[in-house]
Amino acid sequence: MSITIKSAEDIEGMRLACRLASEVLDYITPHIKPGITTKEIDRLGAECMAQQGTISATVGYQPPGYPPYPASLCTSVNHVVCHGIPNDKPLKKGDIVNVDVTVITKDGWYGDNSRMFLIGECSIAAKRLSALTFEAMWHGIVQVKPGARLGDIGHAIQKFAEGHGFSVVREFCGHGIGKKFHEEPQVLHYGKPGTLEELVPGMVFTIEPMINAGRREVKDFGNDGWTIVTKDHSLSAQWEHTVLVTPTGYEVMTLSAGSPPLPPFVTATAT
Repeated sequence: MSITIKSAEDIEGMRLACRLASEVLDYITPHIKPGITTKEIDRLGAECMAQQGTISATVGYQPPGYPPYPASLCTSVNHVVCHGIPNDKPLKKGDIVNVDVTVITKDGWYGDNSRMFLIGECSIAAKRLSALTFEAMWHGIVQVKPGARLGDIGHAIQKFAEGHGFSVVREFCGHGIGKKFHEEPQVLHYGKPGTLEELVPGMVFTIEPMINAGRREVKDFGNDGWTIVTKDHSLSAQWEHTVLVTPTGYEVMTLSAGSPPLPPFVTATAT
């Protein structure tokens, strides 16, 4: 496993990319309400990136075996787990949607984050899933410090999510990030404490649990080559931050003025 350790200069580049990625989500937040289409959300995201001088990492992105991704961001509605492609269907009251944004700065650094949005008044179950998935992500983040292991992150997320009756998607995970969209290591959202790679200062990766209200199994949806849904059609939620391992703990890099407040058990965005 070849993990790139970021220098002080690299980290400054990543801080900028990550803040700008978060500011795209800030920009679109006031517009996400009943009646908007996910294609309009995508247009707004692209508009913000153009104003920033960043570009989308997803437009035309084509890993082996996939068609080129056709949009500036991902919009995953209700039972869509991840990689939902924006379309012309208006969002309605009671829907939940994850918006996943990755930008590239002019210096080539990637910033990656996502947030959940509740459309109008949602069910108690939908609100609970979104809120507890947010907390699950933070339970993973607070494990980050030199000497900890990737398995500690996954275990904390899995224990919390399953303790509330939810399930953790296994097929998709967090990832290292820098001047490439996806680097080593893979960051699983389940696992055993004390296992996998040891964390060292200068590592940067995403923590982005996908949590299902029902069973954890997922499947491809249709023939677009991207959209993943829950097999049992249950709701799915996801939150994502990019995190730096610091000499004393962690720094959440994808923060901006509009970032949601911390859960009660978290005291700092950097330690």
